[in-house]
Amino acid sequence: TVYDGTGDKPFVADIAIKGRKIEAIGELEEVSKQTINAEGKIVAPGFVDIHTHYDGQVTWDPYLRPSTYHGVTTVVMGNCGVGFSPCKPEERDWLISLMEGVEDIPGTALHEGINWQWESFPEYLDILENKPLAIDVGTQIPHGAVRAYVMGQRGINREEATQEEIDRMSQLVKEAIQAGAFGFSTSRTEKHRDSSGALTPSITAHKNELVSIANSIGELNSGVLQGISDFYDFESEFDIFKEMSQSSGRPISITVEQMDQRPDWWRQLLDGIEAAQNKGINMYGQVPPRATGINMGLEVTLNPFTFYPSFYDLSKKSLEEKVATMRDPKFKKKLLSEKPVSIGNPLVEEITQSFNKMFRLGDPANYEPDPDSSFKAIAKKQNISPQEVAYDCLLEKEGKALIYHPLFNYLPGNLDFVEKMLNHPYSISGLGDAGAHCGAISDASFPTTLIQHWGRDRTRGKKIPLEKLISMQTLETSRLLGISDRGVLKEGYKADINVIDFDNLTLHEPEVLHDLPAGGRRLVQKASGYEYTIVSGQIAFENGEATGALNGRLIRNQIS
Repeated sequence: TVYDGTGDKPFVADIAIKGRKIEAIGELEEVSKQTINAEGKIVAPGFVDIHTHYDGQVTWDPYLRPSTYHGVTTVVMGNCGVGFSPCKPEERDWLISLMEGVEDIPGTALHEGINWQWESFPEYLDILENKPLAIDVGTQIPHGAVRAYVMGQRGINREEATQEEIDRMSQLVKEAIQAGAFGFSTSRTEKHRDSSGALTPSITAHKNELVSIANSIGELNSGVLQGISDFYDFESEFDIFKEMSQSSGRPISITVEQMDQRPDWWRQLLDGIEAAQNKGINMYGQVPPRATGINMGLEVTLNPFTFYPSFYDLSKKSLEEKVATMRDPKFKKKLLSEKPVSIGNPLVEEITQSFNKMFRLGDPANYEPDPDSSFKAIAKKQNISPQEVAYDCLLEKEGKALIYHPLFNYLPGNLDFVEKMLNHPYSISGLGDAGAHCGAISDASFPTTLIQHWGRDRTRGKKIPLEKLISMQTLETSRLLGISDRGVLKEGYKADINVIDFDNLTLHEPEVLHDLPAGGRRLVQKASGYEYTIVSGQIAFENGEATGALNGRLIRNQIS
C-alpha cells in the first residue's frame, strides 16, 4: 500500500527501482534482481529530518544512529546557531564547549571523535563529501560559529558587531550557501548556553546584523533561515524574524513550543506567522509531534534526587552500586527525609521536583500519559509521598527504568496543544534534535511518533490521516529546504523508500549506551516495524539494523 508523500490517498502498486531512482510504479511484470514482498505493509518515502545536530557525529559515524532506527534517509544539521564551521584552530575548544552546553553532547566524545581538517565552511563540506555515509546529509551554517570566526572573543562575549564585521559575516554566509549549505541558523534563547553557563553568542545580536546576513542569502534567491527565541518581548523579537524573511525573500522556520509559565504564547507566535503569511512573508512554525520530554533515571543526567545530600556521593558510583544502596530500607528512609539543595536553576529544579508531571515512560513508550498516572496522583491514591513513588520507580528494571517529564507541550488536563500545532496551515514538523541531548532527551524518534501515535494509536482526541502525516515529514520538509529530488514516490525521483509493518510499529523505551568516542554516554531509542529502509536504491537498513550499504552522501544546495 503506497503512501506516496503527496498527501493523496494511498493506493496499491508495485514499485521498480533502477540504479538510484524509481523506474516505474504500477502493476509491473518485469523480472528483477531482487524483490521485496510488501503485501500487508505500507510503503512510503524515506523521512527527511530537517532539525538535527549531527555536526560532529557525522565525521565519525556513517550510520547516524539513532535517526536511522526511525526511517530517516536524509538529515539536515547545523540548527540553532551551533556547529563546527567556520572555525579557526584556536576556537575549536570553545565551539565544542558551546555544542556541549547547548545540545548536551559529551565534550569528551567531541574532542575524541572530531578530526579537525577544515577551517572554512566550504572546506567542511569538502571533508564531509568524502565521508562514508549510509544516508544523505545536508548542512546549515550556524550563527554562533560565524560570529566567533569574524569577531573572535568580542563575538563570543555578545558584543555588538561593527558594520565591517556584519559585512564579513554576511559574505561568509553567502559563500557557504554558494558552496552547498541549505541555510543559516541562529539562537536567541536563554536555554542555550555553553558548558560554562555563558549565553550563546547570538542571543543579543542586533537586528541589523541578522537582517544583513539574511539579505546576503536573499541575493542568491536560495537557502532558508532557522531560529529560536524566548520571545519575552514578543513584538520586537518577532519583528526581527519577520524582517529577516521579508527583506531577504527567503523562508524562515521558528521553534514553537508551549510552556507552562506562558501557556498561550505559542498561539501568539503561530497567529503572527499566519498574519505574516497573509502578507506574503514566508514564515513557518517548526513544531514537535509530541511533548518535548526529559528522561530521568539512575543512568542519565537527572533524577528527582540528584540534588539531595545523600544522593551526591551515590551519584558517582556504578549503576549496580546505586541500586544495591537504594534497596537498603535505612538509606531509603534517610534520603526521603531530606530536601533538595537549591542550585539556582529554576528550570532544572522544576524538572526534578514537579511530581505532577512525572510518569513511568514504559515499554512501549507512552508520550501522552494520563494526568491520573502522574507520581503525584499515584501517591495520593496510595497515601504515600510522590518522592516515594519516584524512588521505587528508579529501582525498576534493575535501575534502568526511566521517568518521563513532559517539559513543554503538556499541561495536565489539556493535551491538545500538539494537535493544534501539527494541524496549523503554516507549521513544519521538526525539533527532534537527533544527535543531541544525549543524557536527557531522546527525541530522534519523532518521525515514528508522528505516524504511530497520530495515525494509529491516539485515543484522547483526534487522529490525523496517515497520508498527511507521511507528507509532513517527506514532501513538506524537503520542499521547505528546496530539496526537490525526494520526498515523493514517483518515477524519476530518488529511491529513498521505507517498507513499514505499520500494524506492529512500536516505539521502545530508550536505553543508555556508552558507544560514543571516549566511551561517551547517550540515550538511544529503537523502534520495531521498519522492515526495510532503502537509500538511493540499496537496502541500507533491515529491521532497523544497518546492512553495511553506504549509499548516502553529502547533499548540496543547488543555486539556480
